Amino acid sequence: MSNADNTKPKNTKSLTEDRRAFLQKSTLAAMSAFLGTDIVHAATMPKDYKPVALPADFDPMKGKAEGMIIRNEKPWNVEPAPHLLNDAITPFENIFIRNNGLIPEDIDVNNWTLTIAGESVSQEKTYRLDELKQKFKSYTYQLVLECGGNGRAGFYPPASGNQWEEGAVYNSQWTGVRLKDVLADVGIKSDAVYIGYYGKDKHLNGDPNKVVISRGVPIAKAMQDETLLAWALNGKDIPLAHGYPLRLVCGGWPASVCGKWLHKLVVRNKVHDGEKMMGDAYRVPKYPVAPGEKVPDEDMKIIESMPVKSIITYPKSGAMFSSSKKLTVQGHAWAGEYEVKDMQVSTDFGATWQKCILKKPANRLAWQQWSIDLDFPQPGYYEVWAKATDDQGISQPMVMPAWNPKGYLNNACHRIAVKVS
Repeated sequence: MSNADNTKPKNTKSLTEDRRAFLQKSTLAAMSAFLGTDIVHAATMPKDYKPVALPADFDPMKGKAEGMIIRNEKPWNVEPAPHLLNDAITPFENIFIRNNGLIPEDIDVNNWTLTIAGESVSQEKTYRLDELKQKFKSYTYQLVLECGGNGRAGFYPPASGNQWEEGAVYNSQWTGVRLKDVLADVGIKSDAVYIGYYGKDKHLNGDPNKVVISRGVPIAKAMQDETLLAWALNGKDIPLAHGYPLRLVCGGWPASVCGKWLHKLVVRNKVHDGEKMMGDAYRVPKYPVAPGEKVPDEDMKIIESMPVKSIITYPKSGAMFSSSKKLTVQGHAWAGEYEVKDMQVSTDFGATWQKCILKKPANRLAWQQWSIDLDFPQPGYYEVWAKATDDQGISQPMVMPAWNPKGYLNNACHRIAVKVS
């Protein structure tokens, strides 16, 4: 085969058709979101032109850091290794992706609306996205979002679902309006007890009438200052895979309650009964059960605040270093609705513990940075174990917590291996 033949594009017709279809479905704002920045001279860009940097097909991995682990491509589920989470504010490239359905590609941000409905609103009301931005005061908070199944890989017998290790968590900066301000503008009845969300994600089976996921939180959580209708992540439009252009954000609770591609909220006079609110979805037994035991539905409870937890982000497991100098170990700690009050590490398998320097959170529901300089008595193999304690006096367990059918809430101490020469 000649060199010319080697360079000839393959499947040219298919790519062209894909690009044309993409352009037909996308708005200028959506293209900007894909690129992660504004198209400065958009006004002079030829009609139907596709920016060179725009991929033929949307790729959620575009812009993500090397070392991200793809758990699934349909739906997209992607996890960073713990050492990629060393930043105080997690950058986009290191944020995990957890989706239940297909990412919507036909977003028209200029006509995007949010409807507040449900049996406990005084009157249904719909807001345009720009109306939300202009009518209400905006707020910015650092908030921890963690998958309820983070750490699932540690359970035995194995629980079904993505085998998340330690990286399905992050702390980024969200900007939006407070949900409670919008609900006050709508008017809610005294019998309101719960909210539920609906997004624009598409079911894996292609059925446009089937809801992928519709979870919610009690009205008390919805009314917290930090519960936002957010349009910006770390000062920029929320990336498409993370919920562009509007997302519900409830820090400290399982990230599944933070509805992506948000276009409808319902205020309920009962516990929301949307998709993945029942059965063993984001629910755990009310009491300890034996591994593998079948639990009656009435004995399951909804996960609310996430448990106290910490992670070692520096060095990464397997590091080798000299005993001639101290080893600085760093990480983060968080505790759902609470604050972490104490952070300790052990290098002797939990026989003794050393107190770490622990910073205050940037704001309520943000994670906290910790660090410690460690000495090792002699060359050899060591493990560093990390343990956080919250302001309620609850500490991370050193062994796996109670088994549950879907492998939720594993907050056992994170451990790394180091070799001292």
